[in-house]
Amino acid sequence: MRRLRNVKIVATLGPASETYETIRALHEAGADVFRLNMSHGSHDDIRAKHAIIRQVEADLDSPIAILADLQGPKLRVGTFAEGPLQLQDGAAFRFDLDPAPGDATRVCLPHPEIFAALEPGASLLVNDGKIRLKVESCGADFADCTVIAGGEISNRKGVNVPDVLLPLAALSEKDRADLDFVCELGVDWLALSFVQRAADVEEARALARGRAAILAKIEKPAAVDNFDDILSHADGIMVARGDLGVELPVQKVPPIQKRLIRQCRAAAKPVIVATQMLESMIESPMPTRAEVSDVAAAIYEGTDAIMLSAESAAGHYPVEAVRTMDKVAIEVEDDPNYPAILAASRRTDGHSIADAIVAAGREIAETTEIEAICCFTQSGTTALLTARERPRVPIIAMTSVLGTARRLCLSWGCNCVMTGEQERFRGAVISAVRAARDGGFATASDQIVVIAGVPFNKQGTTNILRIAPCDERLISNTDPE
Repeated sequence: MRRLRNVKIVATLGPASETYETIRALHEAGADVFRLNMSHGSHDDIRAKHAIIRQVEADLDSPIAILADLQGPKLRVGTFAEGPLQLQDGAAFRFDLDPAPGDATRVCLPHPEIFAALEPGASLLVNDGKIRLKVESCGADFADCTVIAGGEISNRKGVNVPDVLLPLAALSEKDRADLDFVCELGVDWLALSFVQRAADVEEARALARGRAAILAKIEKPAAVDNFDDILSHADGIMVARGDLGVELPVQKVPPIQKRLIRQCRAAAKPVIVATQMLESMIESPMPTRAEVSDVAAAIYEGTDAIMLSAESAAGHYPVEAVRTMDKVAIEVEDDPNYPAILAASRRTDGHSIADAIVAAGREIAETTEIEAICCFTQSGTTALLTARERPRVPIIAMTSVLGTARRLCLSWGCNCVMTGEQERFRGAVISAVRAARDGGFATASDQIVVIAGVPFNKQGTTNILRIAPCDERLISNTDPE
């Protein structure tokens, strides 16, 4: 299913979007990737949604990526004897390991790992950062704090610890069980929560055993500090602005978002911008102007994908939210300034023959009469390198590996087409021309760029670029090379 835009749309599924009719409508409206949130729903629920997505994929003959988002460890306070209460600015408050119900002076924080890492002066945030406390003194089983910003605290509210690197694994026991379940089910991407270091990514990769690509969620200050190392180990990145905006001053998030997007692009790894993009559309059929500007800003920055969370999972207007994102993306990419902005931020982390080939393909396409760049890829690397160039013509990613086609649904500009295994370059060129014409990317009077690697079906051999005419003579010519 050809899109009229290059940026991809990720839609989260939930109670508002769990039927075949709605999921199909979401895909037809513009959703390229479906996110399954492992924080909600049983394995049976997840299995049912997965089956529906694959049925839609088969019915529409359109590759669809499925992203399973692991919950990660949840840090929460205990319970309160008399229900919710107000913490006042300047009051003293203690967190400890005592399981007894809390009161206005203390509450259980059943995470000894937090106390092991805390130091005086550190901050503790409760209830999505609405309550902020400063640690005055601490030990192995307590932290005495002063309330800096008060508010209502109640049972099992979440806790954030932004100032320290916590000695916690990114994968809880629940996450490990969920990871194995969704990998056996057949998802394409695993989103890893609570990432603090590259070792967290490698742990998930070892458990996945090649069954899914690993996407690291950047939602903690430690992940921002260690981003270069995390990026080198992950297959993709999600800028999870919700938690990041809780643990960091909110004004720091936009420049971090811009920097991470550029680094991901230079590394030829897909990046998603997520959280609160069209949040008002949970209740309203129309977004705010500020939300539209936020979505547009991420697209101008060159992100691969933009994501809907509650808007499509639990909102009243899931399909309308996807259509809105689609329209905003088309409008931004039609702006004459858009290609110039992307070109100004173009850089590469590599200096290989493959890097040179795809750069030459983009240059040729933009300076001559070329309608599309068609690249053959088994692992997806050639398509990712081509997408990094952000060419002004469509990218047709040709592959014989269904898993590769699905994973590339997350990558900027990639129109994925399934093809048989290629043995000779002439056959590959003919397949590329047919795909370009059948997909409406080119006509008989046009030309395309074809990028491939010889020998075929071997990773890391991108070494050929050809300009191919799309006329009948090439398609009908069956002479050997």
